[in-house]
Amino acid sequence: MSEPSSRYRSVFAPGLFDGQVVIVTGGGSGIGRCTAHELAALGATVVLIGRNADKLAKVKDEILTEGGKVDTAACDVRQEDAVRQTVAGIVDRHGRIHGLVNNAGGQYISPLENISAKGFEAVVATNLTGGFLMARECHSQSMSLHGGAIVNVVADMWGSMPNMGHSGAARAGMVSLTETAALEWSGSGVRVNAVAPGYIASSGMDHYPPEAAPMLKAMKKTVPLKRFGTEAETSAAIVFLLSPAASFISGTTLRVDGARPQVRMGWPMGEPDPSHLERDAVKPFNGFHLATMPRALS
Repeated sequence: MSEPSSRYRSVFAPGLFDGQVVIVTGGGSGIGRCTAHELAALGATVVLIGRNADKLAKVKDEILTEGGKVDTAACDVRQEDAVRQTVAGIVDRHGRIHGLVNNAGGQYISPLENISAKGFEAVVATNLTGGFLMARECHSQSMSLHGGAIVNVVADMWGSMPNMGHSGAARAGMVSLTETAALEWSGSGVRVNAVAPGYIASSGMDHYPPEAAPMLKAMKKTVPLKRFGTEAETSAAIVFLLSPAASFISGTTLRVDGARPQVRMGWPMGEPDPSHLERDAVKPFNGFHLATMPRALS
């Protein structure tokens, strides 16, 4: 990875989101934290949402230290009344909502036969129902009147998610929901898209048990580009879909996965010359100055 700078190094124009209010759920860590930093660096007032108020406060302090504008709201996105009240509070404080990044999510490793109904429902509630509630309330309380852009963060679930079937089902549902919302809300001037990260070197990897570390480290071998993606590469895709440059893009899912779903039996992956990762077209982009390598990969 390239050497980090002293502040966020976005590829987008300074001031791109001046005057805009963008909600980022799951903003206390990982991709959500990175995206919040980039949006704030580009002028947005970022509203961080998550269940852990301490995590939100830490990211808020990071952004304030660098001169960004940020607000927080502790909320369990799975709870309908809490979501409704939280969005109402944001509209009351900031006037309107220009963008929503539906990033909150989570899952655990388990084969289907060991997943209980309660466990399945919990993962679906976090990765699908919560995103629906946030999108619905942002649309109903603000975007239906003023327009806006929504980006749902899903996952690389093409070709299935073995040992994470609950998450795969929820993420596939969110892709369908994205397409439906893009159609139903287009008349309000609302765009709805999704970003599907593949194997990203993010703090989310550290939520898995220690015995999963060897599997996590080996995952990059199944990626044609032979590396993990960075949080900043995912954030850049999200920011692009929120930006005016994507004003004719709605109902699509942008994959950030190094072509991993294209791997096929019979096509030799091989081991490319390591120098290929220094070529400009595939060189890792690490614009997030506070990014750290997940413990599971160290």
